[in-house]
Amino acid sequence: MTYDRLVCANCAAPVAQGRCRVCRAHRERLQQEGPLGGLSPVVLVVLVALLVAAAALLAHQTA
Repeated sequence: MTYDRLVCANCAAPVAQGRCRVCRAHRERLQQEGPLGGLSPVVLVVLVALLVAAAALLAHQTA
């Protein structure tokens, strides 16, 4: 989710506007996380396991 759609619970303004210190802090954190920053480590491990399983299945089918 991008921060331009979030509404601050502190000032009820869009987080993208950065009206209060809470908005600015949350906007900074969202910008620093990057594209995979919001995913939990468990989700990342599952994604890697699925990729390895798919690669093994593909290698087995071509052999």
